[in-house]
Order: sequence, then C-alpha cells, then structure tokens
Amino acid sequence: MSTLLLTHPSSLLHEMGEGHPECPERIQAVMDHLQAEDFASLLREVASGVTLEAMLRAHSVRYVKALDACAPQEGYFEIDADTCMNSSTWPAAQHAAGAAVHAVDAVFQRRAGNAFVAMRPPGHHSGQESAMGFCFLNNVAIAARHAMASHGAERVAIVDFDVHHGNGTQEIFYSDRQVLYCSSHEMPLFPGTGRPEETGHFDQICNVAMQAGDDGAALREAYREIILPRVHNFAPDLILISAGFDAHKHDPLGNLMLEADDFYWVTGKLCDLANRHCGDRVVSLLEGGYSLEGLAQSAGAHVRALMGR
Repeated sequence: MSTLLLTHPSSLLHEMGEGHPECPERIQAVMDHLQAEDFASLLREVASGVTLEAMLRAHSVRYVKALDACAPQEGYFEIDADTCMNSSTWPAAQHAAGAAVHAVDAVFQRRAGNAFVAMRPPGHHSGQESAMGFCFLNNVAIAARHAMASHGAERVAIVDFDVHHGNGTQEIFYSDRQVLYCSSHEMPLFPGTGRPEETGHFDQICNVAMQAGDDGAALREAYREIILPRVHNFAPDLILISAGFDAHKHDPLGNLMLEADDFYWVTGKLCDLANRHCGDRVVSLLEGGYSLEGLAQSAGAHVRALMGR
C-alpha cells in the first residue's frame, strides 16, 4: 500500500521571529526534496483540522482554552524565550495535530500502509498543560490517544529519535501502561530530562542517553540492544515515530553525528517490527531538524524507508 504524505499550508504561516531556527523554511525544504521522482508514488493529502475532543485526550481544557486566548491578532505572544505565537500559530498547531489524527485514521482504515506528517510546529516538548521548546500541542500524544479511543488500539509504541528528549510525551504517558515511549537523545541537552532511570510507573518508558559526538554506529547499537527489543516485546498495535532530524551531524542545535543513512536504517527496522506486529501501521510525525540541508536529506531517507525503497 502507498505511503501517505500529509501537510497543510498553515505550516508555512506560523513563525516565531526573524532568525528563529524553527522556521517555515523547514517545511519548504522537506516538501521541495519530496518533489523528486523517487517520491512520485506518495499519496499526497492536505491535513484535516483537529477536534476539541481529540486535543483533550492529551491536554487539559484549561490549557487548550489558554492557547486559544493567547493567540494574537498581530505581532507575537511570547510564552518563553524560545516559544511564541503569531496570528497563524494556533491554526497551524491545530492542523499539525489534525494531521496526526488524519494519518492514524488512514492507516487503520487501510487507505495507506503508513504515513509521514510533514507539519510544524512540532509537539514532543508540549505537556498536558505546557508549551515549550517550540511546541504547543503534543501531536504524537494526540495520535496515540486517538488510535486507542477511535480504533481500539490496546498498545501503542512511540519511538522518538529527535536529538532532544520528548519530555512532554514522557509526562503525558508516564502512568499509561498502554503506551511504550522509547527515546534516543543527546544528554546533557535541552530540556534536561530523559535519564535512563526515568522508567514510568509500569516500566514502559525507555530512555537511551547518547553523548555529544556519538555517530550512527552508536545509534544502531542502542537500537539493536535496547529500543528495538523493547518495541518487539511490547507487540504494539501501532508504531508512532517522533521523527526529529536534529541529530544530523550538521544540525546547529545538537552535537550528534548522524547521517541520512542512519535515519533510513532506524526507520526500516521500525517498519520491520510494524510488519511483524501491527499490519505495517506506522505514523511518523516531524519534530526537529534545523539544518535545512540535513533536514531535507534525512527526511527524504526516512520517507524512502517508509516506502520500502
């Protein structure tokens, strides 16, 4: 079956000021790369919006209302030194979360084999009641809870290879035995969470801390020895990927030394597990990646692996 590519024009309108690394050009770089002939068979759709019901599966009513109230008509509303809203941020965040739901529906309804959501803002730093680290709504958490609520998924595995730990995702699922959260990330680095001893209330959190300078060989060893066996043993009904490409060697916000082929390898291994356990169902959501060239090459390799090419 086809790989679904989801995006929405709102991703190009959200911005947080001149020189900010989480910029509209990120999506443009990915989408330009995916115009190549290698990607001609992608099933391309425009993302849907998100319902309040879907947002409230991962976030509190108070938080969602606060985001809506903070959205400025013009200029910027600053949440913290790194994270702010312009007039297009709230629609973009809702479309990014809506795309996650859309993608889950597509793979469970067998309209696509798997899916890549090329949307921003990213989401894995957003907690139940917090925006931070360029994130407003936790897209992967909303996707996981939607799979359980609407499609009867009993076990969802989230694998996060962003260079930064997904503290928001970990927080949301820390007491949820139905969700396995596995993260490989650089430490010490923002946001400072993700120590191996953070294991969740049911030993369903798996953090692999990497060090500055670690390369693809170190990543592959971590996945072979720790993360892939955890996902296999969990036998999920769906695999979600927080696909951050800021572990690329050229990224300005991280110090790992991964190359595009490393993301291809990890994605292929996760697709193999999806084939074994959950009818090939994989939904991947774009997180970080701030070298435009590194992001485009890495996302392209990731999508090729999803396509089985």
